[in-house]
Amino acid sequence: MSAADEKLIVGKISGVYGVKGWVKVHSDTEPREGITNYSPWYLQQGSHGEGEWRQVRVEQGRRHAKTVIAKLEHVDDRDAAMLLAGAIIAISAEQLPAPGKDEFYWRDLVGLRVINMQGIELGTVQRLMETGANDVLVVGDSARGGREHLVPWTPENAVLDVDLENGLIRVDWDEDF
Repeated sequence: MSAADEKLIVGKISGVYGVKGWVKVHSDTEPREGITNYSPWYLQQGSHGEGEWRQVRVEQGRRHAKTVIAKLEHVDDRDAAMLLAGAIIAISAEQLPAPGKDEFYWRDLVGLRVINMQGIELGTVQRLMETGANDVLVVGDSARGGREHLVPWTPENAVLDVDLENGLIRVDWDEDF
């Protein structure tokens, strides 16, 4: 799948705002109002990803109190906005800026093999999770009965090297942790 075809979910339309077609947005971007910088959006109705993607252009958007609001092209009244409530918001992967040196998108790390300094394969990155202090790699090891390793994303300590080309992360992490 090319980056142009790959859709990344970045939020959801959570409701309507006012009477002129604005929608409230639950954003998964950081900062949360950053979602309005991506246009077009791809909207999908339906709860289990079975709906068709519909492309819409973002005319305006901003943070409003604790939420984000957006005005979408051809959505000009409250009734039209109400029809979009609950829609999943995605963008094309090619809309993302290139990560900086030694920066990675989580989606690029999922599926990479993880090997410690002793050359022991700990498993593959299943997902990442945020904690208060730092992000954590959740490394699954199906060869050893599904054991999970929780490796803190600390490049100065635990994470030694990320080799996207070869699908590998080297870590300073004991296999018994």
